[in-house]
Amino acid sequence: MKTLLRFLYLFLSLLLLLSSSCLQKRKTKADLIVYNGVVYTVDSKFTTAESFAVKDGRIIAVGNSDSILSHFEAKEMLDAKGEAIYPGFIDAHCHFYGYGKSLQEVDLTGTQSFDEIITRLKDFVKQHPDLLADKNGRSNWIRGHGWDQNDWEVKEFPERRRLDSLFPETPVFLTRIDGHAALANGCALKQAGITEDRRIEGGRLGTRIWKGHNPDKMEIEHLGFEFLSGLLVDNAMSLVYQVMVRPSKTDMKRAFKDAQRHCFAVGLTTVDDAGLEKEQVDLINEMQKSGELKMRIYAMLTPSKENLDYYLAHGQYKTERLNIRSFKFYADGALGSRGACLLQPYSDKPQEQGFLLNKPEYYRTMALEMFQKGFQMNTHCIGDSAVRMMLRLYEDIFQDYVLKGGHLKMNPRWRIEHFQVTTAEDIVLLKGHGNSLISPLPSVQPTHATSDMYWAEDRLGATRIRYAYAYKQLKEAAGRIALGTDFPVEDISPYKTFYAAVARMDAKGFPEGGFQPENALSREDAIRGMTVWAAYANFEEKEKGSIEPGKFADFILVDKDLLKCGISDVLSATTQATYINGERVFLR
Repeated sequence: MKTLLRFLYLFLSLLLLLSSSCLQKRKTKADLIVYNGVVYTVDSKFTTAESFAVKDGRIIAVGNSDSILSHFEAKEMLDAKGEAIYPGFIDAHCHFYGYGKSLQEVDLTGTQSFDEIITRLKDFVKQHPDLLADKNGRSNWIRGHGWDQNDWEVKEFPERRRLDSLFPETPVFLTRIDGHAALANGCALKQAGITEDRRIEGGRLGTRIWKGHNPDKMEIEHLGFEFLSGLLVDNAMSLVYQVMVRPSKTDMKRAFKDAQRHCFAVGLTTVDDAGLEKEQVDLINEMQKSGELKMRIYAMLTPSKENLDYYLAHGQYKTERLNIRSFKFYADGALGSRGACLLQPYSDKPQEQGFLLNKPEYYRTMALEMFQKGFQMNTHCIGDSAVRMMLRLYEDIFQDYVLKGGHLKMNPRWRIEHFQVTTAEDIVLLKGHGNSLISPLPSVQPTHATSDMYWAEDRLGATRIRYAYAYKQLKEAAGRIALGTDFPVEDISPYKTFYAAVARMDAKGFPEGGFQPENALSREDAIRGMTVWAAYANFEEKEKGSIEPGKFADFILVDKDLLKCGISDVLSATTQATYINGERVFLR
């Protein structure tokens, strides 16, 4: 009997060992397991989880830590130690390449006067003496960006005389914070062939009445004379861009790499670059394929002749990291430089109303081209007149197609970029008159509201301001809203985007209660706007924007829980790690 019992005991022990071994063998192999986190999946129910597994760059399972660890095994294990985890942030409107270039220029953001601009220019030239003209008269351009006269005690546009005195033989070109105005010195104007009698459609040459010495005519005008101030607004800037030295391939690569490094550090895994040329897109594709560039890029093409000729003939182009299916158009300029096209004159300058950058017929022709060739049309609209024109044009194109018997299988998702000033009447157009397949998408930058709030009412008056930066109203009408920064116009940080969208205040907590708080977004909607809604705006919601099985393993670890922390704490939040395709691309 004892022998039999001993045999049964050994048999059962062996059976248990075999069962345990079999269970272990049944674990699914993954490349990476993340566990012990607070995972905001941003799925349709905005559920939270603790853990997920990654295989071949995609998420294969999401759940609690015990469940994932019992069903999966991986060589790389990431203990999140209770930190918040979000899908990789998407900046729905920025200038990725332009930001990279700006890192090589004089940074003029935050300057409090033109005197401070001069100081920064002098310091920059001391560090880069090769910019100045040599004995043969050759020189490079001195480029700067980021000034805003609205931040100065005297809120007037600057003029060029001091630049001419300091840099008589070196061209200087300093762009305003919004990129829709610039100050050029006399040397730059001369190289561009800009004279007082030049006329620009969709742009403006600034002039001043000066008394005293006329440096161009070498004579004294006792009664004063009208003179080019060096201020160039909107299309006038293109005259200077045409004569600038084109960046080399090495310069472009450096710009992309520098921009990527900064973007990863703040948790961005996809950027929508609003305005690229074919040369830049080709280099992005080359660098992504070689592994030099890991950032995912949704490329909005400029409507240049080269881009239109090539892409309308060849169609869309898509890889896992590059998506080319849209063109970026400009309807008008910016509010700060009074280039935004308004339905009524500016409240603080009744003789001005802004202007369109092209004739209305141009936009209709382009819209028909975009629709027929299957490209998304994304149009910069700041003023309420520009917004109205493009909303109604979009609707006409879609409605006309449907009325003629056409069938829209999906929403073309044409976008209004910025959507800054509008009317109650035009917000209704976002609902597509009940047809969700023809409703446009608002793509906005919340930090524009908190940057402009100090002077925007001066431009618009008390009535119009109520329908400016109206993000909650836009979201409710359209059902979703895509959020970005417009960097380098604004700061690159998505945490500042979140804070501005939710708190509607600046970093100092001004104004108390928020700027037009009735248009604040909820915390959940702000996160959606930087993730799944931004992905939707790019036709990419099935592959990114949330932490769900089947999607790319793009995610970030953050030291603050943005859904629960004090709102003022959001500004001090930092990205601890950034992952793309399950590969760590940034570690703090």
